[in-house]
Amino acid sequence: MSHRVILVVLDGLNHAVGQHAMGHLHALCEAGRGHYHSLDCELPAMSRPLYECLLTGDRPVDSGVVHNQVVRRSTGQSLFDLAAAQGRATAAAAYHWISELYLAAPFDRTRHRFHEDPETAIHAGLFYWQDHYPDDHLFSDAEALRRRHDPDFLLVHSMNIDDTGHRHGGDSPQYRNAARHADIALADYLPGWLAAGYQVMVTADHGMNADRSHSGTLAEERRVPLWTFGEAFAQRPVERLEQTRLCGTLATLLGLDHAKPAQAELLAEPEVPA
Repeated sequence: MSHRVILVVLDGLNHAVGQHAMGHLHALCEAGRGHYHSLDCELPAMSRPLYECLLTGDRPVDSGVVHNQVVRRSTGQSLFDLAAAQGRATAAAAYHWISELYLAAPFDRTRHRFHEDPETAIHAGLFYWQDHYPDDHLFSDAEALRRRHDPDFLLVHSMNIDDTGHRHGGDSPQYRNAARHADIALADYLPGWLAAGYQVMVTADHGMNADRSHSGTLAEERRVPLWTFGEAFAQRPVERLEQTRLCGTLATLLGLDHAKPAQAELLAEPEVPA
């Protein structure tokens, strides 16, 4: 198994809104071209700790990235590290905390916004620092990186849903509409990514509560959506999904040698030659 992979992280999107507001993603699922799941994120339900969880498979209590003010390079082995070490091209269009975790900390807006270096874990990157940086700009940034660098693994990470939730709360029309706007923006690019042969996973780091925050155990903070698109993913429900196993699952899809736990049930059964 060796595929190219795109991971889309819709920061702050909870399962309840993901289940009803993402019309294009669910249209692909209804057409048999994807599948929708949900899972509980690790704790604390905060951004930087869960970026690290998604990209290394390490729980926050193990990684040491236990809140958003832990500003340092990751000490774990990320999906970027694995892919780059095994000759695969990597790229990221993402919030600047991704740069701090896997390239250099602290982030310098002038030196680190645009990144190209084949000797680093992320070979090509475009990083932003304003939480309201428009999602349609972010997806365009990701597509520009894809066309220019043809990465085997691309991270696409948007912040508008989370930003809107912090300003208006998770039970607000503004929050729900931010999710709808992200879905519309994705509709411009997702079909092309699939046509180019990418396997695409769309998920969230954490959710959002009505208090305009997140970090604890409420279902609206912890339960997040997960969509899978591409022929290498199984088209069936999967019980007891674990956020710590998504990194290993994507590493398996990429055909990488790794020792990370994976969610094998998410993957299609390999065809046996006749």
